[in-house]
Amino acid sequence: MRTDIQIIERCKKNDRKAQQALYDKYAALFFGICLRYISDRAEAEDVLVESFYKIFSKISQYTGKGSFEGWMRRVVVNESLMSIRKRKNLNLHVDIEKAYTVQSDATALTDIGYREILDLVAELPTGYRTIFNLYVIEGYKHREIAEQLEISINTSKSQLILAKKRLRELYKKKHQLTDKNVYRG
Repeated sequence: MRTDIQIIERCKKNDRKAQQALYDKYAALFFGICLRYISDRAEAEDVLVESFYKIFSKISQYTGKGSFEGWMRRVVVNESLMSIRKRKNLNLHVDIEKAYTVQSDATALTDIGYREILDLVAELPTGYRTIFNLYVIEGYKHREIAEQLEISINTSKSQLILAKKRLRELYKKKHQLTDKNVYRG
C-alpha cells in the first residue's frame, strides 16, 4: 500500500493507477459530503465526478502544507456549492426579526444521533441546509460563508438560526413531541 505522499506525487504525473487509488480511498467519504449539500443522488454523483476531475487537474497546486484530505474536502465542498448556485436558487432571505426571536436554548436535538441529524438536515430547504452544513459540520465562520455564497454575514446568521428552528420542528414532528416534551434549558 502506497502512502498518500507517494500517491500524490504519482497523481501529479497523471498516473491513472494512482488516481484510481486516490478515488477508491476517498470516494465514499466525499460522496457523503456531496449528499449533505445536494439531496438528488444523481446530481451528487455528478458533483463527485467534477470534484475528482478538479482534484486531479489542480493537484499540482497542493503544496504539502496542511492536510491533503482537507484540501480535497474543500474542493468537494466548493464544487457542491457551485452546483447549488448553477442549478438552484438558494432562497436565502433575511428575516432578521423572525430569526432573532427564535429561542436558541438546548433542545432534544442535543440528544439525538449523528445519522438522525443528517437525515433531518437533508429535509431542510437548500439555503438552510447549505448554511447549516458549512457552519456546523464544515466549521466555516459566518464571514467565510458570506464570502463563499456572496451574501451578507447577517443573512448567514439568520439562515443558521432559522435552520436550527426548522430542525427542531422536524424533530418534534418526527417524534410527535410537543413543546412540553422538549427540554429547554
